[in-house]
Amino acid sequence: MHIIRKCTKEDLQDIYNLVKALAVFEKEPDAVKAQPEEYHKAYDQKLIDAIVAEFEGQIIGMVFYYPVFSSWNGRTMYLEDFIVKDEYRNRGIGQELFDAFISEARAQQCRQVKWQVLDWNEEAIRFYKRNGASIEKNWWNGRMKLKLD
Repeated sequence: MHIIRKCTKEDLQDIYNLVKALAVFEKEPDAVKAQPEEYHKAYDQKLIDAIVAEFEGQIIGMVFYYPVFSSWNGRTMYLEDFIVKDEYRNRGIGQELFDAFISEARAQQCRQVKWQVLDWNEEAIRFYKRNGASIEKNWWNGRMKLKLD
């Protein structure tokens, strides 16, 4: 039997490992530049949080998120990463994690939640639509990478 719970600082290495696995799935294996120490610092500063699925003492999935402020909608929760290990998929764990994320956003008085999904990830798009989400196609992402001194 698995459990769904808020992460602790001790879970951050497992979360980092899941983020790296997600990058491989998203065909960006070398894209993760942040290091575990940065996760610890951000967690201590309450900049990031996560909800994890645990089975027999092992983290098997997670939603990784943080609060943002929308000039149009106010408090917003941003879902950065969402993953369940392959061998634990199709058991309802992803739905439980997503529901826990939505509950957390409501508890924090967020008016909306946001995330990105790759256009080729049809399974994820179907999942989000089943949960009542709209997938915006009229807004393009902007990004500019900065060099750190």
